[in-house]
Amino acid sequence: MTEATFPQCRIITERFLNPETTEKLLNKVVSVSGVRRMVLNGPRLPATVPYGPARGIANPHPMRKTIQVGDQKIDLQVHVGAVLLEVENRDVIPALKTAIEPVFTDFTFRIQEGKYMKTDPSLTDYCKYGPNADKEILGLADPSSKSRPIIIQGLK
Repeated sequence: MTEATFPQCRIITERFLNPETTEKLLNKVVSVSGVRRMVLNGPRLPATVPYGPARGIANPHPMRKTIQVGDQKIDLQVHVGAVLLEVENRDVIPALKTAIEPVFTDFTFRIQEGKYMKTDPSLTDYCKYGPNADKEILGLADPSSKSRPIIIQGLK
């Protein structure tokens, strides 16, 4: 893979986020201009039990809810533990930190810079989206998912 042309960072908290905190955080992130791509990381929350004796039965998990980000409704499919971000330039990161600080009043968070998302198409991207895949969704493919990434229109 080549070197990322855009800086990447991740927001890490000391615990998993509940849906209400995730909604507040994502609304603050979307309000900052200069955020290009975002990935929510955490353990998957399947709608049905995937294996075992209860296979196929509905999985009523309290963290699997629909949240409102901007003017779009999103079904949470993971219990959010980290948020990966790709930003336009390094000047966005301090603005991002000041925007999200009010969300974390009960526990701490860190913003780390590094390379956390793929920047070149992988075999999974090719299989899922084809040879002419949109560059904006590279590295966001989950091989076991049957849905495409959710696109949220924020500030440019």
